[in-house]
Amino acid sequence: MTSTNGPGRLGNQIIRNLAVCLLAKKYDLNVDYTNKDLINKLGIELFSGSRIHKKTIQLTDNNYFTIYNSNNLNCNLDPNNDFFQTKEITNFLYNYLHTDKIMFNIINNNQFKERYGTNNDLCIHVRLTDATCWNPGITYYINAIRNVNFEKLYIATDEINHNIIIKLRELYPASQLINLDEITTIQFASTCKHIILSHGSFSALIGYLSFFSNIYYPEYELGKIWYGDMFSIDSNNWKKLSVS
Repeated sequence: MTSTNGPGRLGNQIIRNLAVCLLAKKYDLNVDYTNKDLINKLGIELFSGSRIHKKTIQLTDNNYFTIYNSNNLNCNLDPNNDFFQTKEITNFLYNYLHTDKIMFNIINNNQFKERYGTNNDLCIHVRLTDATCWNPGITYYINAIRNVNFEKLYIATDEINHNIIIKLRELYPASQLINLDEITTIQFASTCKHIILSHGSFSALIGYLSFFSNIYYPEYELGKIWYGDMFSIDSNNWKKLSVS
């Protein structure tokens, strides 16, 4: 059968699962999804059909749309050696998440849904820990904040004692840390009117699910890309900012 048990944390898992889900819907594939129940809390329902084939083929960034655009599929898929984070695939997933039915389900499952369109808050996601060496740096966050007219400032991070977080809280003492689990962090952050992202799949997902927000993300720096091009979203609400 088709199974999504490949490498990566929750953000990578959700993107891989979504990429497989769209193929499963088209070809009625039976799929065993990693963290399916957890992801379902976001209102993202991962389709699993009835078809299990004798043969399995690799699903990759390079053959994704060839398989999707085929007339039929008589194989299971092994997606676990790729991440499906190219611009073409992630824009495809972004557009899927923004279709009326899918967007409604995600909004309806958000425990903070009353916040949509009712605040002028700013949320920053600062990705650190194992990706600290690729972080865009304190100057990016400070300059990005200065570009936004906001009321309340929230900071979401995976390393609250890092120097970047300490400096931001010194500069903005009224800011509040979001001390929530991964799913709840995505849900709360995505209801803020303005969002400043880091790089990486978890940041990208916050942006993808922020249906009514202004999204700011750092430009790509040579030598600081450990992920695919998930941020070149074809939407006027997404704005690229300099990191210097």
